[in-house]
Parts: sequence; C-alpha cells; structure tokens
Amino acid sequence: MSTTTNNLPPVEALQELANQFFKALPGEAPKEISLDPYDHPRATAFAKSVTGENIVPGVNIPADDMSAQAPPALSDPFGGITAPPSATGPGASTTIGNYGNGNNISPAKPGGSNYLSAENSPFFNNNVPASIAGSGASPAAGHSTSGATGPGLAPGYEQTKPDSSSLSNGVPASVAGSGASPSYVHQQENFSIKDPVTSFPDSNIDRQGSSKDAFALPYTEDQPYWQDVESILKLISISDAPPGTSHSPLSQATDIHTPSFYFLQNHRQPVPDGQLGGFTSGFDAYKIKKDFPILNEKINGKPLVWFDNAATTQKPQPVIDRVSYFYRHENSNIHRAAHELAARATDAYEAARKKVQQFLGAKSPNEIIFVRGATEAINLVAQSWGDQYLKSGDEIIVSNLEHHANIVPWKRLADKKGLILKVIPVDDDGQVLLDEYARLLSSKTKLVAFTQVSNALGTVTPAEQMVAMAHAAGAKVLVDGAQSVSHMPVNVQTLDADWFVFSGHKVFGPTGIGVVYGKEALLNETEPWQGGGNMIQDVTFEKIQYHKAPNRFEAGTGNIADAVGLGAAIDYVTQLGMANINAYEHALLEYATHHLKQVPGVRLIGTAAHKASVLSFTLKGYSNDDVGKALNREGIAVRTGHHCAQPILRRMGVETTVRPSLAFYNTCEDVDRLIAVLKGLVR
Repeated sequence: MSTTTNNLPPVEALQELANQFFKALPGEAPKEISLDPYDHPRATAFAKSVTGENIVPGVNIPADDMSAQAPPALSDPFGGITAPPSATGPGASTTIGNYGNGNNISPAKPGGSNYLSAENSPFFNNNVPASIAGSGASPAAGHSTSGATGPGLAPGYEQTKPDSSSLSNGVPASVAGSGASPSYVHQQENFSIKDPVTSFPDSNIDRQGSSKDAFALPYTEDQPYWQDVESILKLISISDAPPGTSHSPLSQATDIHTPSFYFLQNHRQPVPDGQLGGFTSGFDAYKIKKDFPILNEKINGKPLVWFDNAATTQKPQPVIDRVSYFYRHENSNIHRAAHELAARATDAYEAARKKVQQFLGAKSPNEIIFVRGATEAINLVAQSWGDQYLKSGDEIIVSNLEHHANIVPWKRLADKKGLILKVIPVDDDGQVLLDEYARLLSSKTKLVAFTQVSNALGTVTPAEQMVAMAHAAGAKVLVDGAQSVSHMPVNVQTLDADWFVFSGHKVFGPTGIGVVYGKEALLNETEPWQGGGNMIQDVTFEKIQYHKAPNRFEAGTGNIADAVGLGAAIDYVTQLGMANINAYEHALLEYATHHLKQVPGVRLIGTAAHKASVLSFTLKGYSNDDVGKALNREGIAVRTGHHCAQPILRRMGVETTVRPSLAFYNTCEDVDRLIAVLKGLVR
C-alpha cells in the first residue's frame, strides 16, 4: 500500500486523513474504533476504495456511508488554504499549494525575505500545527498525553509514525473539525470522542505540558533575524540599576509579581546611560520595523516616520494576516449554531479573550468584555453601574489629566442624576497632587476615574497608590489604560482597580475593538447596558434572564474578527516583552527630550519625572499647524491640536500643542529627522 495510484497521494496519507475525519464526527463514533490512529477500519476502507483495492472482508460499512466513497478529485484537497502562523501568534504566512508540492511558498511581507521554507515550515514534514487558534482543528488527530512538540504544536500533540509513510506535506490536523461550537473558556476537559472540541487550548496561553519555553511563541525560529533580537534583548533591564545608570521611571512600580514576558528573567542587566546612537541599548528597532508594512510608505517622497502613536499605532504583519485569515476561513457568528465555521469563529474569539486575560493578569476570562474601544468601555461603566448605583449628591472624582472620554460620560451622568464632579489638580510639570487628591476623598466619594498615562503630556500617574486611597474611602475605581498597555506591563490584580479599560488600536491591534476588565462579582451585580441577542439565557414577554459576565455586556454581533486580531497583537507585544518595550521607549524618550530642549524656541508641555512616550511642545514664532505641515513635508507624522484633552492643556497655559509620540519601532534616526526640521524652521 505504499505506492500511489492514478497520481493520488499515498494511501497512508488518505488513511490518516480519513481517520481524523471519522474520529471527529460528533455523536457518531464508530463502534469499531481503533486505538491506533493509522489502523482505523473505516479509514482503511476509505483509502482502499480510493485506490481501487478490495475492501477488507468483515469491515462493516453502511451502504449510505459517503465516507467510503471515492471523492471526485483530490489534487488539492485543501483548496490552497493560507494559514498564517499568526493564527496563534506573530510570524509569517505561507500558502499551502497543491497536495504533495511544497514549493508554493509566498513570503509574508512585501519585499521581505521568505520566512518559511519547505525544509523548516511547520506545515511540512509532519509538523502539523495543532493549535491554530480558532482554526477548527480537531484534537482527535494525534492526541496524546506525551510526545514531542514542535513549532506550532500544542502540548500533548504527538508526532506519531514519523517515517516515510507519514503524511509528508503538512496538511492541517483537521480541516473538518467536529462541528461543535463550545466556548473556549469551557474547553479545559480532556478530549472525549463523545464530546469532541474543535481545537486544543492555545499552548501560548495555557503554558503547560510543553518542554519548550513557556512564553515562546511559534514560528520565531523561522524568522531570520530572531536570534539576533533574542540575544540583544537579554541586555535590557528596567530595575535594580546601579547608581549612575538610567532606568525606567516605572521601575519602582515593577515588582517580582510583574510577569517577565518572554525573554526577561528575574536578574537583569541595566540599560546603560547615554545616547542611543548605534542602538547600544540592545533593542533593534530597525529589525522590528520590518514587521510593519505601512512603515515602508513614502510621504512626499520621504520614508514615513510615524510619531502619532498616542492617537493610533501601526499594525504588524501577523495582525494583518490574522484578520485576513479569519475572514477567509473562520467568518461566522459565535456561541450559537452547530456548524464548523461557528466553531472556528467561537474558538478564535474566546482564545482572544483568554489572551487578554493573561495579558492583563486578570483572574478569569469572564472578567474581559469586548467593546469598540476605551471610549465605549467608559460609557458602558457609566451607563450600567453608574446609572444603577449612583444617586443625587454622590461624588465622582477625576483628574485634570483626563482625555475627554474619561470626562464627558461622567459629566453627563452627573448632570442627569445630580452628582458632584470633582477634579484632582496637577502641578506645573503635569504631576498629580496627591495631597489635594486626599483632601477630595470623603464618604460621599463613590467613584474615582483617572488615566494611568496622560495622552497629552505622557505623565505616568501613581495608579496603585491612587486606587488604594480611593478604596480606603469606600469608592470604586476605574483606570483608563488606553495609553499605558502599549508601553508598560500592567497587572490588574496588583493594580486592584475595579475596572480597567483600553483600546486595541493603541496596542498595535485593529481599530473598533477594545476591552473592559471588571472584577467578576461586580460585573455580575451590574445590570446590562444594552439588550439583544447573545446576552440572554431566556426571554419571555413576562421575564428576561441574562447571562453572567462577560456575555451579559456583549449584546448582538460584536467585532469578532478584530477581537481575534487584538489577540494576535497581544501575542506580538508579549513576544517582544512589555518590560523590554518600556525600557527601550523610555531610553528613546530621554534621547528625544534631550535634543528637543536644544532647539531654540521649543517649550516642552508636560515635564513630569515619570513619563511615557509623549512629547508635547510648542515652537516660538510658528503655529502648531505650521510645524505639523513642515514635518509632514518631510514624511514625519505628528498630531497637532488639543488631543481631546482641553482641560489639561489649558491648565498648562496653551490651547494646542505639537505632539510627537513614540513606539518601539521608532529610532534615534527618526528623532534626528524631526529635530532637523525644527532647527530648519528656527533658522
């Protein structure tokens, strides 16, 4: 049976695929099931029927069992499926070509190198990715409690029979899948043939059962530059710096309980003080920049420099690939319907929720609610919990640093219900005055809402201390993390806020997706803010019974594809390491601040000791719009205006500023180009 017939794939390959199919059939497991995945009677019969051989006597196959019939064509049984490695994390996509031909590989990036080859691709030589999040891959294929794992393989996936008769051209484990539509949150039980699921838990989330680095993502081995990045990132430190060295302003808030994402260990080397020219800091932004296709754009004939990251961040290729893959192979509504695409979409969506939970350090995926962004997140809390529990005379405290999204919903609620809105003042550097904040707190304070990082000034607030002070006064706390999650590690359990919100598009994910984290008990005590499908258990004309969190706050059809894309973005930044990102960006901020101060006529707005990657300034003799236009002529994108934060800019004595804001793909060369334009204007 080792020969091919009529140019068909090897019989063993067909037998393996048929076996996977039969084992994945929901509720119809054949009685003659074999423990050997390569010796399933119905699979054997199917393979023999395709090749024209006689069916083994004694194998009882019903006459109407279409699985025993030869298909009309098998030249390309998977239809050229494009399965980007970013289905579970960052990586390059590769197109699987005709069956038996591993040469049809397309590079993931325009003009980039081929990240995957027929020799090392996880789609070849039996390395079947058993954990493509939301792909619908069935755990029936190769399921084992032990065995070797490789790139893209979930814990427990065993590479059985790695010989010449094995499936040699890397077909995904189960394109058909079980057709079940379970929530990812409830897929923790062992696999049962009577209750199949559509995919293994993501090995990058559950972090168990693998002999590899628990924080390692698949496909990094296939990236030609990754060994360089891995080696230099180990030099970065944000804590325990000896005297005379520069360290992150957040190092005091980073303790042993903060996750050491990906590369970092407990003992780290300090970031050296001094200029970053030549990138001696150990973080090669030039190589990372290649993951962002839009940064290859030319603006007015000049290479794009994206310094508008506080407004929105650019998207790496793995995020683009993942959203595209969803629409090509998984698009469906979720949590209902028993068909395969519903299962794939549900798995992908709930896997993304699990990734957000891990990213924020939340206790449970049930504490993660998907919304359109931080603005909708704050409105959700205001219009659900706030409308339900706050009453006339109650007080809400916000800070002077807030984005309009953390002012307007509370002001509207105050006007509606007779609440009192109080404001925490800041000093001339833009730092919160904690003594004044303490004086504002009282038994009437029911809510404190403040930002962790100011979008207009970059000020990093003492969030943990402010949360603790509010709780001591008996108030609930909402923290706006829209500007923090892309720049620094966040652990919501350590922070202890009652709600924490952020937008996906500011953390290198898609637009139109964001997150509300809320303590589970608090969420379940809060009435829903929108009604419709997906958030109900039972509806009659007399009574409605709601789901518990998170579904009770996700009425209707949500932004499923972009939630999956947000999961890919979280994979990407987790792979780099949030502490690494924070250290690099802080050093780059110091470099940019130093050189901006040397430009005659520049006034920096916001000079707090603890800042994230924002540089607001004005230039004497020029309107802010004129400066923005001059920078745009050189391909440099900055924000000009009030940045949806008018109260804090007016506190600083200005109406608008020019606001360059940094990300980890920015470089000293980018900063030098900006400084050169400003000096040219001065001259």
